[in-house]
Amino acid sequence: MYFLYILECSDGSLYTGITNDLERRFNEHKSGTASHYTSSRKAEKIVYTEEYPNRSSALKREAEIKSWTRAKKLNLIKSKSE
Repeated sequence: MYFLYILECSDGSLYTGITNDLERRFNEHKSGTASHYTSSRKAEKIVYTEEYPNRSSALKREAEIKSWTRAKKLNLIKSKSE
Protein backbone atom coordinates (compact mmCIF):
# COMPACT_ATOMS: atom_id res chain seq x y z
CA MET A 1 0.00 0.00 0.00
CA TYR A 2 1.29 3.44 -0.94
CA PHE A 3 0.02 6.84 0.06
CA LEU A 4 0.01 10.07 -1.85
CA TYR A 5 0.04 12.98 0.59
CA ILE A 6 -0.05 16.76 0.61
CA LEU A 7 1.58 18.62 3.49
CA GLU A 8 1.02 22.19 4.52
CA CYS A 9 4.21 23.98 5.55
CA SER A 10 4.62 26.80 8.06
CA ASP A 11 4.81 29.37 5.26
CA GLY A 12 1.46 28.15 3.87
CA SER A 13 3.03 26.34 0.91
CA LEU A 14 2.01 22.82 -0.10
CA TYR A 15 4.29 19.81 -0.62
CA THR A 16 3.16 16.66 -2.44
CA GLY A 17 4.85 13.28 -2.03
CA ILE A 18 4.34 9.53 -1.77
CA THR A 19 5.31 6.93 0.83
CA ASN A 20 4.51 3.43 2.02
CA ASP A 21 4.62 4.58 5.68
CA LEU A 22 2.77 7.85 6.21
CA GLU A 23 3.61 8.31 9.90
CA ARG A 24 7.34 7.65 9.41
CA ARG A 25 7.53 9.97 6.41
CA PHE A 26 5.69 12.79 8.18
CA ASN A 27 8.08 12.46 11.12
CA GLU A 28 11.00 12.70 8.68
CA HIS A 29 9.49 15.88 7.24
CA LYS A 30 8.95 17.29 10.75
CA SER A 31 12.55 16.56 11.73
CA GLY A 32 13.90 18.11 8.52
CA THR A 33 15.43 14.91 7.10
CA ALA A 34 12.88 14.10 4.37
CA SER A 35 13.43 16.79 1.75
CA HIS A 36 15.23 20.07 1.29
CA TYR A 37 11.91 21.80 0.58
CA THR A 38 10.25 20.83 3.86
CA SER A 39 13.41 21.20 5.92
CA SER A 40 13.54 24.89 5.03
CA ARG A 41 9.76 25.48 5.25
CA LYS A 42 8.86 23.31 8.26
CA ALA A 43 6.13 20.75 7.59
CA GLU A 44 3.11 21.49 9.78
CA LYS A 45 0.40 18.95 8.98
CA ILE A 46 -0.88 16.44 6.47
CA VAL A 47 -3.87 18.03 4.76
CA TYR A 48 -4.70 15.35 2.17
CA THR A 49 -4.07 11.66 1.49
CA GLU A 50 -5.00 9.01 -1.07
CA GLU A 51 -4.21 5.27 -0.97
CA TYR A 52 -2.81 3.26 -3.90
CA PRO A 53 -2.09 -0.44 -4.26
CA ASN A 54 1.43 0.07 -5.64
CA ARG A 55 4.26 2.57 -6.05
CA SER A 56 3.70 3.02 -9.78
CA SER A 57 0.12 4.24 -9.47
CA ALA A 58 1.03 6.52 -6.57
CA LEU A 59 3.89 8.05 -8.59
CA LYS A 60 1.58 8.72 -11.53
CA ARG A 61 -0.90 10.52 -9.29
CA GLU A 62 1.91 12.46 -7.59
CA ALA A 63 3.17 13.70 -10.97
CA GLU A 64 -0.36 14.71 -11.94
CA ILE A 65 -0.99 16.69 -8.75
CA LYS A 66 2.46 18.33 -8.81
CA SER A 67 1.61 19.77 -12.23
CA TRP A 68 -1.52 21.45 -10.86
CA THR A 69 -1.88 25.05 -9.75
CA ARG A 70 -2.06 25.85 -6.05
CA ALA A 71 -5.75 26.72 -6.45
CA LYS A 72 -6.54 23.31 -7.94
CA LYS A 73 -4.67 21.58 -5.08
CA LEU A 74 -6.60 23.63 -2.52
CA ASN A 75 -9.89 22.63 -4.19
CA LEU A 76 -8.87 18.97 -3.95
CA ILE A 77 -8.06 19.37 -0.25
CA LYS A 78 -11.34 21.21 0.35
CA SER A 79 -13.38 18.54 -1.47
CA LYS A 80 -12.04 15.88 0.91
CA SER A 81 -13.16 17.79 4.00
CA GLU A 82 -16.74 18.34 2.77
